Amino acid sequence: MSSSSVNYHDMENGGESSLLLLPSQIDVVRFRMVRDFVENVRKVVFDTKLFVLFPAIPIAIVAQCYGFGRPWIFALSLIGLAPLAERLSFLTEQIAYFTGPTVGGLVNATCGNATELIIALFALHKRKIHVLKYSLLGSVISNLLLVLGSSLLCGGIANINKEQKFDHKQADANTLLLLLGLLCQITPLLFNLRSSKLDTSPVLQLSRTSSIVMLIAYVAYLFFQLITHSQPYGAEEVEDDGDDGDDDEADKETASIGFWSAFIWLCVMTIIIFVLSEYVVATIEDASKTWGLSVSFMSIILLPIVGNAAEHAGAVIFAYKNKLDISLGVALGSGSQIMIFVVPLCVIIAWIMGIPMSLDFGLLETGCLAFSIFLTAFTLQDGTSHYLKGVILFLAYMVIGACFFVQHVPFNE
Repeated sequence: MSSSSVNYHDMENGGESSLLLLPSQIDVVRFRMVRDFVENVRKVVFDTKLFVLFPAIPIAIVAQCYGFGRPWIFALSLIGLAPLAERLSFLTEQIAYFTGPTVGGLVNATCGNATELIIALFALHKRKIHVLKYSLLGSVISNLLLVLGSSLLCGGIANINKEQKFDHKQADANTLLLLLGLLCQITPLLFNLRSSKLDTSPVLQLSRTSSIVMLIAYVAYLFFQLITHSQPYGAEEVEDDGDDGDDDEADKETASIGFWSAFIWLCVMTIIIFVLSEYVVATIEDASKTWGLSVSFMSIILLPIVGNAAEHAGAVIFAYKNKLDISLGVALGSGSQIMIFVVPLCVIIAWIMGIPMSLDFGLLETGCLAFSIFLTAFTLQDGTSHYLKGVILFLAYMVIGACFFVQHVPFNE
């Protein structure tokens, strides 16, 4: 009896001594959690050159809550979208480290143009079809002429003594998708030109059928790029020159943050993009009236430039380092994805919501798009590049920008 009581007291004393260690252990765990959280915040928020633009996000929310000038809300929201779009791309890359190349490529393809898709969905929800069409059209033209032109120009000047080459197979695949999307947009336009615009049901039926075809083509493209022909795209990046040792080491980096950290940050930033996109769509017409700029110019030129500034800068940097394959993947890949996935997806969603949205973007808009696609295709047909090609693409973008700058379409049209 006494021995059992002694054992009981010993066990009790041992348990008490172990309990005395728990507060210190809890402090250590708490310290590690705080340290990990601070490190996550540093890598996600401050580990980018665009972190100086993050204060625009809370200022835009405060301006909306307290009823400040709507043009100011539009400007602040547009500025706040720039670092969010760049960090969204960073987080999808972090997730790709844990999911493998196929799933990671699918995540990148899905979230690569999340900002454009969210803005388009809010415009669709508010029945602002003209803002939706202009913003998506501007994203495609911006990627083909501004981003690609700037990349070829800077890359050609930086490597003026050497001929820049790229894998034309990647450019061919994206060009085919762009031409298919152009065909699906031209046919409703031509149908409208020949028939009466009072009867829109045939054009809607044609647009919805074409949208389904484009979505099938996009699925086939993902299967082609990620599964059956994934090696040619990755092989070109490995076969770089031997003097790029630092770049090769950078390509072998591991994930900066954990999977669940990246996933949580991705959800948080997507929610913030939803909020700012709603502000942009709601205030774009007020900003247009105040600043004296047309909605078409602000949607086609300003939204793509500011919203994808970080992605555009990345394409230029890769071209400067003589990595044109990556620059083409950013410019052509983003443009073809919007053309063949985001646009038809919006048509299908509008169909489900009972909103009559067709693929007729207008004669001037479709003409500018067709010219951009054909000029890009001719520029990339030989698999080589120099700075003059970039100059031509950049000047073409300036002409299109000037065209929509002088065009003033009433809101009710």
